[in-house]
Amino acid sequence: MEITSQKALEQLIQEWGFLPFFENEIPGFSIEEHTPRRLWFSDTEDGPWEWKGPIARKGNCVYGKFFWKKAGFLSLTWFPDFANYRRDGYDFDARFDDDLAPLKDKQLYDVLSEHGSLMTDRLRDLCNYRKGGNKGFETVITRLQMQTYVNISDFRYRTTKAGKQYGWGVALYSTPEKSLGEELLTSGYARQPAESKERIFTHLKRLLPKAEEKAIWRLIG
Repeated sequence: MEITSQKALEQLIQEWGFLPFFENEIPGFSIEEHTPRRLWFSDTEDGPWEWKGPIARKGNCVYGKFFWKKAGFLSLTWFPDFANYRRDGYDFDARFDDDLAPLKDKQLYDVLSEHGSLMTDRLRDLCNYRKGGNKGFETVITRLQMQTYVNISDFRYRTTKAGKQYGWGVALYSTPEKSLGEELLTSGYARQPAESKERIFTHLKRLLPKAEEKAIWRLIG
């Protein structure tokens, strides 16, 4: 399948349920491999860089660094099972109380939860990730995304006087509970984390029959 429009990308996310942004160890399983090269850095046509923000903003799927510490999309059909397995049955506070999360993770998570959503720069400032302050922001925010406690709900861009976007989009971070609703997340808790893991594996094995099983397990985490 060739992705040549935002609509086509949205359809593929819903059809597959899981869709990494970049080429990875499973051949053919990425937005990068299904999108013509001309659309990646075009001055005249929008491509994946421009589509990802509007798609995440709609709330019909979830975007974040979920696969091998790199970005990708999950459909709302599969995200509850994915979160149930990745969280191993813990909400964040319970994970911290059981000494399974560092203090830096809790500080960042608490600030984000309190505000609902925050742009990258504002989140860094509120958590003292600036000169002479805390270090390792990318490590913490990536870990929280991999555990599904944080997602990216939009990207904001600078614009020219004519209203044309330019530069790299700045991530708007949120928690899935805030951006998608707690009911969606708790719907996956009816199953044991191991059951969710098996459901995801069965789906991906059916979707990717030529992929090595160990690569699928690594993607699941």
